[in-house]
Order: sequence, then C-alpha cells, then structure tokens
Amino acid sequence: MDVSMIGNLYKTTPVSTPGAPAIPQVPDNTRDFASVFDAAKNMITETNDLQNNAHSELIKFALGESDNPHDLMIAEQKAALALQYTVAVRDKFIQSYQTIMNMQI
Repeated sequence: MDVSMIGNLYKTTPVSTPGAPAIPQVPDNTRDFASVFDAAKNMITETNDLQNNAHSELIKFALGESDNPHDLMIAEQKAALALQYTVAVRDKFIQSYQTIMNMQI
C-alpha cells in the first residue's frame, strides 16, 4: 500500500522496517492536492484488491482447491489491516474537512 504522499504531509521521519521497500522522498514543492488525492485513490484501489484477494482465497479454501489455511489467514489479515488504515485516513480527512468548514471567514 503506497501511502508515501500522505505521510509526507506532516514532515515526519519515516520509520524503516528491515526488508520493507524504502519510502521515496517527495520534494516539498510537489505536495499538491492532486498528488495527495492520487495517493488516496491508489490506497483505496489497493485495499479493494486485497479484499478481493481475501475473498478469492476464502472461496478456494471452501471449495477444497487450497488445503493451506495459512494463505487464507494471511490474505484476510492483510485485507483487514488495509481496511482499518483506509477508514482511519478517511476519518482524518472528514475531520479536517469539518474543521475547515467551521472556520469563520
């Protein structure tokens, strides 16, 4: 799940995990609304793909095509974590929108 554009909004230092891909650094002048919006769309697409993958693994397991329950559990956990993260980002976006709308001009 590529959320590097969203993480760079607050100028936090990314925490690297051994074996994880490096987070690309984005110059400050390229952080516009379109790039953040594209990153959010990509995150939603990836979350949907993970949900579909978990559903297909469940069907394979139920039909007896897969005898390994570990693949099913891994796919379900990835989908659940991606959905939780997407909902958290959505909630922060809605909170930010409401804060802006409540500002007096």
